Amino acid sequence: MQLEFIKGYGILLGYFAVCASGALVLRRLVSVPTEVFRKTLHIILLGSIFVWTYAFKTWWVSAIAATVFIAMVYPILVFAERIPDYSELLTERKPGEIKSSLVVVFSMFTVLICVCWGWLGEKYLVIASVLAWGLGDAAAALVGKCFGHHYIEGKLVEGRKTLEGTLAMFAVSFVSVLVILLVHGSVEWYGYVPIAAVTAAVCAIVELYTKGGMDTLTCPFAAAAIMIPLVHLWGG
Repeated sequence: MQLEFIKGYGILLGYFAVCASGALVLRRLVSVPTEVFRKTLHIILLGSIFVWTYAFKTWWVSAIAATVFIAMVYPILVFAERIPDYSELLTERKPGEIKSSLVVVFSMFTVLICVCWGWLGEKYLVIASVLAWGLGDAAAALVGKCFGHHYIEGKLVEGRKTLEGTLAMFAVSFVSVLVILLVHGSVEWYGYVPIAAVTAAVCAIVELYTKGGMDTLTCPFAAAAIMIPLVHLWGG
């Protein structure tokens, strides 16, 4: 157990060190739009789900590592906030955003690891749930800001969101889930498209009506809640 933890955690730290430093160096050398850089950090975070699920052989060791990672990095971020231009460098929309996101995201990872991998023994559902939210959300933000012209407003919608962004989230979530299901080969041939389509639709709707930036929790949990019964219905 100790050897597995040390090896997996070392790979995890190496992954974040290489990706984060690369992103920061790139931003120093090239003029990267703020929203693009935000989503670059977002994608780096998403990519770590493959480390959590494949660098560790045991689900509970992975879950423990996620908790340890929060405990290790949170104080570092608290200290880093004292550095001038920290918030601007990491494109925070409000003070403390990065450290709060750290806790929310890796807590979400931990829950999915425990439920999908630990309880159900289906590691791929952890990846599919995270990517359904994460890649779709990134697409929604970028497409909505660049090409959004048809706005969705209402009491249940926070601010103004765009139809183009919502459709982009559906499309990218659909492809993400479909690819993971196909690679895993977990269901009957006729189940792939319906499962991916329903999951993507639910994620897009949940993201549209989630407030306070809590789609980080609501979307992946909704994706898992939809996929778990469907993959079992069609042969998972």
